[in-house]
Amino acid sequence: MERKFEIIVREYDSDSELGEDERNLIIAAKRASADAYAPYSGFMVGVSVMLGNGMVINGNNRENAAFPSGSCAERTALNYAGANFPGEKITKMAICASYGDTFTDEPVSPCGSCRQLISEEEDRTGGAIRLILYGKKKVRIIDGIANLLPFQFNKSILKG
Repeated sequence: MERKFEIIVREYDSDSELGEDERNLIIAAKRASADAYAPYSGFMVGVSVMLGNGMVINGNNRENAAFPSGSCAERTALNYAGANFPGEKITKMAICASYGDTFTDEPVSPCGSCRQLISEEEDRTGGAIRLILYGKKKVRIIDGIANLLPFQFNKSILKG
């Protein structure tokens, strides 16, 4: 029997079409990207996550001359939130990227490793995280990592 799977992504022409929480999270992510440490690529990524209590945690990418030792912005923010606010659920995450002061036209999507980390966070807390992917020419809203990582590797697989 053949089965078809679909992903759901909402796309907007501008962040002005979004709600206030989402717009404010994008603004915070843009600010976070300005503090990224990206001397090798110049690709500065900022992330802002909103916790269930309304608190916002920011993160950015941290490059390293030993390239595998760097950290993506998503990992920086998620790991900080998990270590410092372990009981709080992450409800939303805004991601943006720039080269210097110029933000990308297209939204930037989390890498595979970060998608797995987001999947684990959703699994741990039992709730989907709304992803807000910002680009100057369009913004994408994705409710839950399953729409970016449909065949997740998670604890249900490990438990057999």
